[in-house]
Amino acid sequence: MSEDKKLFTRPKIPDGHAFRVTTRQKEIVPGQFFVGYETIWEPQQKEAPYTTPKKP
Repeated sequence: MSEDKKLFTRPKIPDGHAFRVTTRQKEIVPGQFFVGYETIWEPQQKEAPYTTPKKP
C-alpha cells in the first residue's frame, strides 16, 4: 500500500475564477499529500486620489 502512494502523482489544477476571486494551486512538492491553494481577491472599491479642499 505504501508503494501505491509513491506512484501517485498530483495533476496540475487550472486556475479557478469566480466573481471577484481567483484560486490558484500552489507548487506541487513531490512526496507531500496535501497541496495548498492561494486565494486572490479583486478589490471591491476603487480609491480616488485625495485632493485638498478649496480654502474659503
